[in-house]
Amino acid sequence: MKTTVGAIIDRLGGADAAARLTGVSTEAVRKWRQAGVVPSRHWATVIAATGLSLADLQADQAGEITAMTDVPEGATACLLLADGTVFWGRGFGAHTPAEGPVGEVCFNTGMTGYQETLTDPSYAGQIITFTFPHIGNVGTNDEDLEAGNIAARGLVVQQDITQPSNWRSAVGLDSWLKARGVTGVAGVDTRAITVRIRDGGAPSGVLAFPADGRFDLAALRAAAVAWPGLEGMDLAKEITCAQTYAWDETLWAWGESNGRQTAPKHHVVAVDYGAKRNILRCLASAGCRVTVVPASSSAEDILRHKPDGVFLSNGPGDPAATGVYAVPAIQGVLAAGLPVFGICLGHQLLARALGASTYKMGRGHRGANQPVQDLTTGKVEITSQNHGFAVDPKTLPATATVTHVSLFDGSNEGLACTDRPAFSVQYHPEASPGPSDSHYLFGRFVEMMETRT
Repeated sequence: MKTTVGAIIDRLGGADAAARLTGVSTEAVRKWRQAGVVPSRHWATVIAATGLSLADLQADQAGEITAMTDVPEGATACLLLADGTVFWGRGFGAHTPAEGPVGEVCFNTGMTGYQETLTDPSYAGQIITFTFPHIGNVGTNDEDLEAGNIAARGLVVQQDITQPSNWRSAVGLDSWLKARGVTGVAGVDTRAITVRIRDGGAPSGVLAFPADGRFDLAALRAAAVAWPGLEGMDLAKEITCAQTYAWDETLWAWGESNGRQTAPKHHVVAVDYGAKRNILRCLASAGCRVTVVPASSSAEDILRHKPDGVFLSNGPGDPAATGVYAVPAIQGVLAAGLPVFGICLGHQLLARALGASTYKMGRGHRGANQPVQDLTTGKVEITSQNHGFAVDPKTLPATATVTHVSLFDGSNEGLACTDRPAFSVQYHPEASPGPSDSHYLFGRFVEMMETRT
């Protein structure tokens, strides 16, 4: 008789108990339930804890897909989810190796800025499904990069990539992806994927675009099932800068491209957990000389630069994992009384440094059209966002107040300390891509530094 994964988890005492027993995260256990599979490496532990037999667990895996050669006509690539669902399409960009890129499948609702999105370091570990159908139609250029490399593990789009039609385009998206070893799949029902994520949470998935056209779906699914998920992952250490550097490039302007800050009034140390270049440009345009330091920098490393303020950047992964080394450094900076401004992961890390907790969201917020209310003014801002974790506002100390909330789901979008010059927001006020409603926050940070001096 078939034993369901849900029943096995219940026999282990629930998701938390199953995670402790097998040494994985609760997010990984959630993905077992979603995929309907307990990875075979945990079978011995499950058998010992539940009294089930090997035959019971093998029966549970009976629904796994096997190697398949019957590929739909015209299909050259696919996205395969951990539950065995296959979305066939046409590959573009780079061909995949035998073991294709595995990651968390998310969706982005932005209508513009796919190049900025793909190079946003916060997308490390993720496969992006673009809900807007026209991806690739403006090509790519060297000015809209948010980092030197593509952080995302791949992309899924509805329509085939077309020839670029934009005066700023230098290289077509397909060629740009090939040069960077990144795979895309077109011709996919992206609306169906979005609904799955909306209703069931972000699944693990794997992309396949083999040069020889042969698909081992059983092996691909095994890779998707085995991937542990973003909960518990410290990805900031993988994409942070290797050494300290100075930044003086300012925001792009029509007819002028990017300028240089030649007369800075303040010195800011930016801790790079996966910083986007346009954030650094906003700081420079606000009159700051910017020194960028690696994510693992201690409070002593930061303070020896004698900054007027400290910026905590965006980035990927679980803030609880990155916080192991980031939280003590932030607490040291706070103790020194310096103004602190955090964005995205930096917001979550500031909250953890204040004693609050964070949690994994079911689907996250990703796009350039996210409504947020500023509780201090009552105004609503349309914001650019990219995050899968959030701050639990109930755990904030009495010395911190909630300043912004999401009008989508009521989740926390900002905080400010009442006893020290520190604040942060969950969204991206640099708006690359996206609206510029929240640029005022960089001015607020500068005012804090001016008040202190």
